[in-house]
Amino acid sequence: MSTLLAVPNFSHGRDPQLIEAVVEAFDARLLDVHSDPDHHRSVVTIAGAPGELAQSVLKGARKVVAKVDIRSHRGAHPRIGALDVAPIVYLDESERGAACAEALVLADLLAEELELPVFLYGALAGGRARAQLRRGGPVALAERIAGGDLVPDFGPRHLHQTAGAVLVAARPPLVAFNVELAAPATLDDAKAIAAAVREGGPEGLASVRAIGVWLGQRGVAQVSTNVEDHKTTPLATVVEAIGRHATVAAAELVGLAPRAAFDGFPSEIEVRGRATIEDALGARD
Repeated sequence: MSTLLAVPNFSHGRDPQLIEAVVEAFDARLLDVHSDPDHHRSVVTIAGAPGELAQSVLKGARKVVAKVDIRSHRGAHPRIGALDVAPIVYLDESERGAACAEALVLADLLAEELELPVFLYGALAGGRARAQLRRGGPVALAERIAGGDLVPDFGPRHLHQTAGAVLVAARPPLVAFNVELAAPATLDDAKAIAAAVREGGPEGLASVRAIGVWLGQRGVAQVSTNVEDHKTTPLATVVEAIGRHATVAAAELVGLAPRAAFDGFPSEIEVRGRATIEDALGARD
């Protein structure tokens, strides 16, 4: 039987007891949990069979909606909901159809069972990007829905009072990869570097989304990236591009990455949380 992954991201990263309660509610094979207090976000990676994984995500989503109020959320990461994104991930092209079907089932469940407005992104929505929907946060999203500029693909035509909205997709693995800049780099430096290296920027790294943030608890500037195609742009290329603008102090992997994403990665740069999908699945076989 084939295996799919789900990578629900929920908007809380500070209370260990709350995070543990939510993670336990995702009733599936747990591969990884990453929580960050500055981003105020947790990323959970679970595995399951087609036809079962959507129900597992729903169980965790129910706990998120009960525990997280997006109205009081303050964190560095852009978001529009308590359960902000819930992608279904396929590891082989032959499983793409199964992942698309599972994602659509999940979207329908979240809308029907939890009354969440659901927006599709990526291939299921003609290539629409997460950033298009997150721009301006929940307030701007509510205004765009009310004005008829946006219509949820599933669920009510208004935000959930406390949980906002959720984004759902079917996609291959992406790599969430953060690069910390050495002092005296500032937030403005991080933002400028992110604008330069992201796809569409002056240096235009293909398949790379990037923002600059300040991590208050660590006191460092960070370029936070999503590498959507690690074969086109491996992590070594990302670090090299950022290093042309500022000294790289350290890096951090959020969640799991395909092993090949680290091909050619410089050994002198520490990567906190470095873990691969292959090792996580193998360790539990």
